[in-house]
Amino acid sequence: MAHTDTAGTAGSLLREVARMYTRAQRVVADCCRTTSTQCHLLTELGRSGPLPLSELGTRVSLEKSWVSRAVEAMAARGLVTKEPNPLDARSWLVTLTAEGERTVRELNRTLDDHAAALLASLSARERDAVENSLLTLLKALREDTAAMCCLAPDAQGAKAHNPAT
Repeated sequence: MAHTDTAGTAGSLLREVARMYTRAQRVVADCCRTTSTQCHLLTELGRSGPLPLSELGTRVSLEKSWVSRAVEAMAARGLVTKEPNPLDARSWLVTLTAEGERTVRELNRTLDDHAAALLASLSARERDAVENSLLTLLKALREDTAAMCCLAPDAQGAKAHNPAT
């Protein structure tokens, strides 16, 4: 019984931390003039490289209509290009432009700075404990089939074997 209570408490804590951190990151990302959806799409393209529009939506768990609107807005800002996919004429390939790559670097730097400031409020021992716990959770998520549902089969193996991604 205690194990279930602990799992429930841990689950609740994990959801609350994820919710609060995601909310804070949305506020921080806003300073880079991107919507939350655009931030997700840009950072995914920064990690993965060019992707078909449908695959991009799958990876960030968004419906095609949301992705299409966001991609159109980003293309209008010169952050991405949307061109016919040379491997599948029925689909579009979304690619970061040089300005999009610069924006991804700025977003990552801004989000990383926010994380660093948050962690700076902890002692060195607490930071080490948090980092070790996050690495353990990341490993568990990479082995969890539910968490892997949104990655292409070739990316699943790469993500599982490359802790830096």
